[in-house]
This record gives sequence, C-alpha cells and structure tokens, in this order.
Amino acid sequence: MTNSFAGKHAFVSGSSRGIGAQVAQMLAAQGATVAINYRDKVVRAEKIANQIIEAGGKAIVVGADLTDYSSIDALAATLKAEFGGLDLLVLNASGGMETGKGEDYAMKLNRDAQVNLVKTALPLMNAGSRIVFVTSHQAHFIRETPTMPEYVPVALSKRAGEDALRDMIPELTEKGIEFVVVSGDMIEGTVTATLLDRLNPGAIDARKEAVGKLYNVEEFAEEIVKAASAPVPADNTVLVGDTDYFTKK
Repeated sequence: MTNSFAGKHAFVSGSSRGIGAQVAQMLAAQGATVAINYRDKVVRAEKIANQIIEAGGKAIVVGADLTDYSSIDALAATLKAEFGGLDLLVLNASGGMETGKGEDYAMKLNRDAQVNLVKTALPLMNAGSRIVFVTSHQAHFIRETPTMPEYVPVALSKRAGEDALRDMIPELTEKGIEFVVVSGDMIEGTVTATLLDRLNPGAIDARKEAVGKLYNVEEFAEEIVKAASAPVPADNTVLVGDTDYFTKK
C-alpha cells in the first residue's frame, strides 16, 4: 500500500457504510486523515472510524445531513477546527429513492446539497486540493440512454448535480482546485442496487449479463481512490467499467 495521501485531510460524504466507507478506509490506509460522515447512524460511523484507527490510521466522525444547510455549516466549522484545511472532498452521498421525503427530495440532495457542500467547503481548500463527484452511468448518460423508471428521479437529479458542479470548474480552476467525476455502472452490494432489484426483480442479473461484469463495492471504491490522486482527464471524467450500452447509437 502506498502513502499517496500522507499528510492529507479528506472528507467523504456518506461514509458510514458502502462505497463511502470503503473509500474512507482506503484513503486512511494510504496516509490520509479522514472524516467519516453520517446522517443519523453514529454507531455505524464510529465503527468505521475505529477500524481505521485500529489499523494505524487517523479518522474522526462528523455527523451532517447534506440537505440541512445549518448542519453543513457546523460540519465546515468542525473540519476547520480539527483539520485546519481540506485536501480532498469526495462527494459520495446520494439518494432519492427513499419514501416519505417529498417529490423534490432527489433534486435537493443530489443537486442543491452537493453544490452547497462544495461552496461551504471551498474556504477550507487550497490550491492543489481536489473534489471528486461520484455518480452512475445511469445518471451520467441519462440524456442519451433511458434507465429504469424507478431510478429516473435519481438519475436526472444526479446529472443535474454533476452539471451544476461542472459549471463551477472555472471558479475552482482559478483557485487551483481540481475537479473530477467518477462514474460507474450498477455496483453490486450497494443499497441502491438492492432497492432497484427489489423494485425491478432481475435488474442486477440483467445488467451483469449485458456487460459481463459489474464492479462490487470494494472494486469501485478502489477506482474512486485512484481518481482522487491520478492526473485529471481533460474532460474531468473517469468512466469505470463498460460503457458500450450507454454510448452506442
């Protein structure tokens, strides 16, 4: 394991489980001090932080609901007090398939909250720092390729969030902050994939048959961590796995 992130401070949204937790653990294993973020499951977040610390890494736990701007302000204050600054911001948290959240919840979380988090974090980030936005091929290519009806609100809102963040690239570049989008197909083992398969039985198997392989949580997390330190592509985009289905005309 390299020390690519030695001395760096990283915040990974939605990192108490799944892909975010794996990313946080991998960053810590490569030397980063990581802030584990949770919305309401503090015990789960503390478990991830403890695993990092027991493995010789450094981590803190910070609760925040991305759609609650006051909690994001408090989050930024905590990061400033604990870290001083931020070298890496991984925008992993997303949603929109939850029940009882309102019709506009997906857009509030996947677009508005992402932009607000970046704007709030910018004063903590210096030249040479990086922002990574995690998305899916189903969202990234939603304007070219239809997706499952159950996922459309999430896909449209995540694409809207990606576009809004891309609009900030000139501002970020002026500050010396790099930005990259990491997009992947369905990821086996995630909550979203499980929900989609429950609503649309056979969806995961169908995608796997179509592309031959779907990345699991750990494999996709590895790609995110690579993108967090590798040179940023000219189009600010890293596509993980097969894209033929989404790009063929």
